[in-house]
Amino acid sequence: MLAAMPPTPDTSPERGEPLIRDRGDACPGALRLHAAADGFLARLRLPAGQLTEHQVELLASVSESLGDGAVSITSRGNVELRGLADGCGAVLADRLGRGGLLPSPTHERVRNLVASPAAGLDGHGHADVHAWARELDGLLCAEPRAASLSGRFLFVLDDGRGDVAGLGGDVTLIAEPGGDFALLRVGGQARRIAAADAPRAALAAALAFLDAASAAGNGAWRVRELPAGPAGAEGAVDLSGTGGQPVPVPPPLPLGTPPAPGPLGPRALSVLAPLGRLTAAQLRALPPAAEVRLTPWRGVVVVPEAGAEHEAGTDTDGTGAARTWTGAVRTWTGTDGTGPVSGSATDAQAGRLARLASYGLITRPDAPGAGVTACTGLPGCAKSLADVRTDAGRLLPAPPGDLPVHVAGCARRCGHPHGTWVDVLATGDGTYLVDGAPTPRTSLPDAVATARALPTR
Repeated sequence: MLAAMPPTPDTSPERGEPLIRDRGDACPGALRLHAAADGFLARLRLPAGQLTEHQVELLASVSESLGDGAVSITSRGNVELRGLADGCGAVLADRLGRGGLLPSPTHERVRNLVASPAAGLDGHGHADVHAWARELDGLLCAEPRAASLSGRFLFVLDDGRGDVAGLGGDVTLIAEPGGDFALLRVGGQARRIAAADAPRAALAAALAFLDAASAAGNGAWRVRELPAGPAGAEGAVDLSGTGGQPVPVPPPLPLGTPPAPGPLGPRALSVLAPLGRLTAAQLRALPPAAEVRLTPWRGVVVVPEAGAEHEAGTDTDGTGAARTWTGAVRTWTGTDGTGPVSGSATDAQAGRLARLASYGLITRPDAPGAGVTACTGLPGCAKSLADVRTDAGRLLPAPPGDLPVHVAGCARRCGHPHGTWVDVLATGDGTYLVDGAPTPRTSLPDAVATARALPTR
């Protein structure tokens, strides 16, 4: 059940050549570990990024006792543990299982569900897609055939605000105004489904993809890898078994924005993890919470316990300094260690944000480091051409910009954002390519600041 992964061969076809996959998907999981330069790596799927307060503590504890003391948030809101020792797989699986994070060992790599992280918290959106995610996850784990899906196959559940609809899902559900219906999309096809049936329809669409992939015989892992048919690749998936009514001309995908760091609605909080990593101490700073949601933008949404908007308390920040707050709503100002901050929030939200900022988390959209991510780089990844995380640190003092930035150690660009971003690629000779332009390491801040200020491309 526990195994180290062999190196992944390059199976990319030549331009114009049909894709044929002649091996199984080698994506790492919590039970199938990947051998990296810094030890073994485990990737833990968290449907919709959802964690309980107990599970947050479990991840912090496991990262300290078995790994390198931190977790990485992936571009699907999942978690990676790095620096794991050879032979720790059974202990890791036992601890994750007892914590409720491995409900089905046979399905652990296929639980790839992304959902609008602010759903139900800020008055926007049309449905509780996190309830959909919980139901779909249960259906997925209960269906034996679903275990055959690739670890790369992705379900996307958008509450209608358009923040995750464009993340490249194989099966996408989008809540419609009023909340009674959802649009089920598989590439260019769409069907209007009753909201109550949305999770079952999504599973049926995934099983229809497996049928199409089997008929195609090319070993497709994703819908876009199916051989093109009269209606394009997506036309090969028969959605008639999903119910609902076909939509001959699907509307454009809604386009929304991720939750900004800071207060989220009247009670919740949104923060970003610096370069996509959370230390054990940062994880432990997130509670108390009814729920924690990791996001595809390497962030965290903290859902407070009922009544927390009226809370009052005193705690210590990451430096040991005491902070006190109450629950009144007001416009607040203060400092977070990098400069003055302001916004509309309850005192409870303001106090929590100041505390999280003291642990190094990004709590404002204009804070240095907002929108900057990086792959693992050297020394953790042998394929990398540079210590990109150290070099990305040069960008953190720089002012943020409109476009996200991703610093990558090789042409694979692991973990890059979806859509448009500033591409910072190591070349191995002490320089980088910033959107293709050669740039010395020491000039990265200015070059990246200029690229982020350009009109969206």
